[in-house]
Amino acid sequence: MDPRPTFADLGLPTPLVDELTSQGLIEPFPIQQATIADALAGRDTLGRGRTGSGKTLAFTLPLLARLEASGKQRERFAPRALILVPTRELANQVCDVLSPLAKRLGMRTTTVYGGVGYPKQIEAMRNGVDIVVACPGRFIDLMESGHVDLDAIEITVLDEADHMAELGFLEHVTHILSKTPKEGQRLLFSATLDRGIDKLVRKFLNNPVTHEVETNSEDEAQMTHYFFNVSQASRFDVLQDLCAAPGRSLVFTRTKHGARKLTEALIKAGVPSVELHGDLSQNVRARNLAAFSSGKADTLVATDIAARGIHVDDIALVIHADPPEEHKAFLHRSGRTARAGAEGTVITMVTENMRRHVKRLAKDAGIDPISKNVAKGDAILEEVAPGVREFREMPSIEERRGGGGGRSGGRSYGGGRSGGKSYGGGRGSRDDRGPRDDRGSRDDRGPREVRGSREDRAPRGDRDFRDRAPREDRGPRDDRPRDDRAPRGDRDFRDRGPREDRGSRTDRPRGPRTDSRDDSRAPRSDFRGGPRSDSRGGGRPDSRGGRPSGPRGGSSSGGNKRPARSY
Repeated sequence: MDPRPTFADLGLPTPLVDELTSQGLIEPFPIQQATIADALAGRDTLGRGRTGSGKTLAFTLPLLARLEASGKQRERFAPRALILVPTRELANQVCDVLSPLAKRLGMRTTTVYGGVGYPKQIEAMRNGVDIVVACPGRFIDLMESGHVDLDAIEITVLDEADHMAELGFLEHVTHILSKTPKEGQRLLFSATLDRGIDKLVRKFLNNPVTHEVETNSEDEAQMTHYFFNVSQASRFDVLQDLCAAPGRSLVFTRTKHGARKLTEALIKAGVPSVELHGDLSQNVRARNLAAFSSGKADTLVATDIAARGIHVDDIALVIHADPPEEHKAFLHRSGRTARAGAEGTVITMVTENMRRHVKRLAKDAGIDPISKNVAKGDAILEEVAPGVREFREMPSIEERRGGGGGRSGGRSYGGGRSGGKSYGGGRGSRDDRGPRDDRGSRDDRGPREVRGSREDRAPRGDRDFRDRAPREDRGPRDDRPRDDRAPRGDRDFRDRGPREDRGSRTDRPRGPRTDSRDDSRAPRSDFRGGPRSDSRGGGRPDSRGGRPSGPRGGSSSGGNKRPARSY
């Protein structure tokens, strides 16, 4: 049997091989070995493989090598390569893999996705980048506002194309691909070719070479599946025990509300946890994921948003607290462990009403799980998650806010709406103040009679309304003649006469208008998140509400159709 080739044997540039070696990466995985040679040769390539099989390096390495070989210079607003991904987390994941390799070749990379401000993304385009990793929704925003020119694109990559179809991005992907040069190279990586992906392949890939890497028995042996039959009453106790064991645990729920509730319950039980779902701002999502990666919280409770593209080293347990609807989601969730040859355990919590459903899931997913009846304290829990259970207080993961006199302190756990959690980003919200218990209750102010009554307070100005006589002593308003009151200034509005005698407002001369608006305030935004154009006559400068101008100084273009946002 021939030895497995190394990255150096695949014809990659020496700087890339050196960077891979410094990361301890010597031998390519099967999907990388199968696709890199054809992609390096410039062929349109279709790669199919399960999650965690190494697809990211399979397209980033030939992409970088071909950009290096072309020798073209980057230009403002005109990236040379585009990688489209379905989620923000996957965009960051791909960029984390790509950036050190690109730096070795002197190339610049950036990410483009929703949930964060436009200015930094526009500034990156203005300065010039070689490679953009983007979610379709925000990227179309930048295209329509004139901040991206696709004429210089040499290579386009679609990663997790089937998941983009599931999220409803195919129309946007089609629009973006149609704007790239027809002679450019296109690489598409997907676990399946359903949901319209086959139409994309036929329309945009030119005579593609297809590589499909199936899971072999050696890979299957690295992932062990358990179905834990539990009662509804003992379900949380079993979850709590598993998550308190040493190592990282990734717990999946079906809904965002379920993720919030379970995170709060685990924290209350002494298991540091964070949540990840679509209701959180991008800042909080990134913060929670960083807390999980760094070990501040050993448990991440997530919806299916984390089933694609989230890679954290050494996830020991994947737990399906709520089994998903269909087997593809089950496999993608489970693929967060046992990645790149590592071992992992997947546990599905099965209550009585879910047994028929999970039986079908197992059949469709092609797995043969170990089924056990489990309750709190059973030996099987120690077997699948060995080690001493540790219960501790949730550490603070809230980032300090700099300057400005904003609120500080207040522990933030998972970033949800309740329990003192913060959505992060922008101005501090009421929830940034921390739990009510930490702030003290209103009753701590003492009884009202001790604090003093309203009548004891200092009067407002020289004329205090409390010093006036009661209304009944002052007489009705109609008894007081209006003309007896002192005029306001030299020109009294009561002396102006009837309106019909004064003429229209347009006939009267006006002095210069003073603008009392505070220029320090941020301009109002249009639906794309950038400054809006002012329709009250004439364009205003960008700093006072105009829409962002394009790379060549023109105004932004595009219709009023709002593209779908990335999740």
